[in-house]
Amino acid sequence: MANAGSSTAASSPLAPPPGPFALPPMHRSALAAQLARALRAARRDGDGVAAVSWRLADGVDPSAVVLASRAAGEPWMCFEQPERERSVLAALGAVTVLEDSGHQRFERTAARWRDLVGRACVEEPSGGPVGGGLIACGGFAFAPDGGGTPQWSAFAPASLVVPEIALVRRGEEVWCTVAALVSPDDVAAEAIERIERRLGGLREAPPPLLDPHPAERHRVAGAMAPEHYEAAVARAVELIGDGHIEKIVLAREVDVHGGGAHDVAAIYGVLREAFAGCFVYAVGRGEATFIGATPELLLRRDGLRLSTVALAGSIGRSADPAVDDHLGERLLRTAKEREEHAIVARRIEQELRPHAVWVTMAEEPVVVRVANIQHLATAIRAQLAAPVAAVSLAGLLHPTPAVGGEPAAVALPLIRALEGIDRGWYAGPLGWTDANEDGEFCVALRCALVEGSMARCYAGVGVVADSDPAAELTETEVKLAALLPLLSG
Repeated sequence: MANAGSSTAASSPLAPPPGPFALPPMHRSALAAQLARALRAARRDGDGVAAVSWRLADGVDPSAVVLASRAAGEPWMCFEQPERERSVLAALGAVTVLEDSGHQRFERTAARWRDLVGRACVEEPSGGPVGGGLIACGGFAFAPDGGGTPQWSAFAPASLVVPEIALVRRGEEVWCTVAALVSPDDVAAEAIERIERRLGGLREAPPPLLDPHPAERHRVAGAMAPEHYEAAVARAVELIGDGHIEKIVLAREVDVHGGGAHDVAAIYGVLREAFAGCFVYAVGRGEATFIGATPELLLRRDGLRLSTVALAGSIGRSADPAVDDHLGERLLRTAKEREEHAIVARRIEQELRPHAVWVTMAEEPVVVRVANIQHLATAIRAQLAAPVAAVSLAGLLHPTPAVGGEPAAVALPLIRALEGIDRGWYAGPLGWTDANEDGEFCVALRCALVEGSMARCYAGVGVVADSDPAAELTETEVKLAALLPLLSG
């Protein structure tokens, strides 16, 4: 596979021979110019960033490149929605990391990103895709102070990485962006050599196949007994009946102890085939990977246009098309599911109205089908009255009642006490933002935190007045089925 405008190697003996991801000569010159600018600025204002983007040959699979090229312990991320123009954003390495915690973590992270972009020296991609150019990508924990248990220690409550290498595909176009942190005493030629060595080490390989019959048996165990979860749902129903809350979302954790290390690249390959209509994601931090497939868009910002989806209310699927249609109709007609969904839609609309010229949504929800489950969904769109950063919008909307509760001030403190688990990044916003502060964030659901032979799977349901504890437990089993079979062999 040849690079569009493939180049000769750098003259330095340290540079690798040309490869499919080599810097084209024109963009190598552009990078040298941006590095020179960044050096001058760094000597005046402190560290800065230089970046350049170019189009690769069609057919490159960004996720396959990142999964095959990631180095042990370095940050990496794959984020794609295969059925939406084959959209992929994949990132390797870290130029810098924007981390924070607390209730203001979204606003402070947005401000730090705005400051970094304002000082960056970037060769803007001409005609590049959405998400091309300098980006920051990563996620946010569900709770302001994030996960408190050791397994979540590598995943800060707010953590956006500015990657060394970002690969973006929209339709057939694939673009590469390289970035470098520039300090006052750096040498531009050495920075280019480092970048070219990294590009020379990239390779593309399809994700490995998942072993259908692993030699070692896996052990599956809930962090809490199923009876504990049913009791938590029953207690929540009591609180709702007493008028304390209107809705609360309760999650379960199920642990899979493997006989050997779980292969996250193989798991990712299966997820994007099975859940092509979802956001399929994997975020590597340290030795751990947060991986999943979620149907829920938190927000997509493009200039002053904002899109989101209220997604709540669920039912299983059937291999029989007639039964599957019947299940979907039942979902649309069930009062409990409709009310759970309406609570989410109302809250999203209320949060957006003060920031928008208009907010619009359909009068009736529709049924959205993914591989193993059906949901009620209402698309919501808004025209912002003034620019609000995508990261700030994520903080405005998170957590929606689809993953938290209503009213939030009362429901959220109850979640940890009733669940008895550490959510970490489960049900938090995950995605990316660009130099224009546009971006896209999903809600991290149907997921697992994988480290070595241990995988912790998470799934939750919305509890309302007429929820049945046994039925809600069954619904978590349906949602856990997105990942559990892949991990337990």
